[in-house]
Parts: sequence; structure tokens; C-alpha cells
Amino acid sequence: MRHNSFFAPQLMIDASNDYLIMSNTQLQDGELSLRAVAPCDIEAIRRWRNSQMDVLRQTAFISTEAQRCYFEEYVWPEKGSRYPRQILLAIDLGGRLIGYGGLVHIAWQHKRAELSFLLEPSLENKSAVRASLFLRFLRLVRILAFADLKLSRLWTETYAHRTEHISTLEASGFQLEGCLREHVIIDGKPLDSLLHGLSLNKWKKMK
Repeated sequence: MRHNSFFAPQLMIDASNDYLIMSNTQLQDGELSLRAVAPCDIEAIRRWRNSQMDVLRQTAFISTEAQRCYFEEYVWPEKGSRYPRQILLAIDLGGRLIGYGGLVHIAWQHKRAELSFLLEPSLENKSAVRASLFLRFLRLVRILAFADLKLSRLWTETYAHRTEHISTLEASGFQLEGCLREHVIIDGKPLDSLLHGLSLNKWKKMK
């Protein structure tokens, strides 16, 4: 049986360690920094996800135990992989955890990944602050994806009611590439799901 090198056996490492594949273990923009998510972050992430299910694919509340099991099974082992399926990053501002995001559904053979981003609710509800933090996050994560990991494409899926989020994405260079009509039901209402993308070549031109 042939083995696909993109799915080579993973190395088990301590959950608090950095991702093996990240040559820059911390990405910095002033007081904003991105680092590998750690065990001390996951309870806050769980609470944030449970309170913002209307913008996520998540359809049920996550318990503390379910959160712990998910990270132990799917996140921590991937830190030692040369080809992780996702890279989850804590977002710190002045040394305080304010959100998380990263690259998910990474398809190494196609050099693409989906972008993920979520802030704590107190910041998510402040339009100007959220937009500024999101733009700074996007600048850093594009460096990780395109310069460090040599990916060729980033993409996102956003529910249509997140109009300000979509505006920030497009202001940062992501282009609308498709619309899935009435793709989800949020609060009993059918909503479109919008697909945006950014290529390595366009990012180079933007630079």
C-alpha cells in the first residue's frame, strides 16, 4: 500500500509547545501577537464559541469535557506534524488573550487553507475595534500562510448577515468568489453563505 506523504504519521508532543511547522513561533504587530493555542486558552475559546454560534458552523453547545477531548484528539497531536490539518492560533493583545483563529481544513496537496477568526464577545461587539483587530490578524496570518508555509490560496466562508466582517475581508484583498443561496438557517431565517478567496499571486501584488 502506498502512503501519501501529506498524511505522514504525526509526532506526539506536549500540548503547550509550538507547531513544529511554524518557523516563526510568534507573529507580532505591535501589541498584537499570534502564537500556538495552549491548554490554558481552551476554556475561554469554548465560552466564546458557545456565545457566538450564529456566526459559526457549530450547532450545539460545547461542554468543558467535550472541549478537552476535542483538543486532545485533534489539536495537540497535530503540533508535531509536518502536515497538520489545522493550525490554531491564540490572539493576544498586550499579553492578554482576546481571540483565536488560524488555518483550518488545510489541503497541503493543493496548497490551500480556510481562514478562521473569532474574538471575545466584548470586542466583537465594537465595530471599529473589531475591524482594526481583524485587519491586523489578516496581515499576520497571510505572512504565515504565504511566506512561511508556502501555501497558494486562502479562502473563507461567511454568513451573509456579517456585513461588517465581509467588508473588512474585502478591504484586505479577499475577493467574493461565490454565494451559496439560503445555505444555513440562523434564528429560523435562511441566509446565504459567501465564499471569498485570496491567492498568493494577488498577495504578492498587494505587497
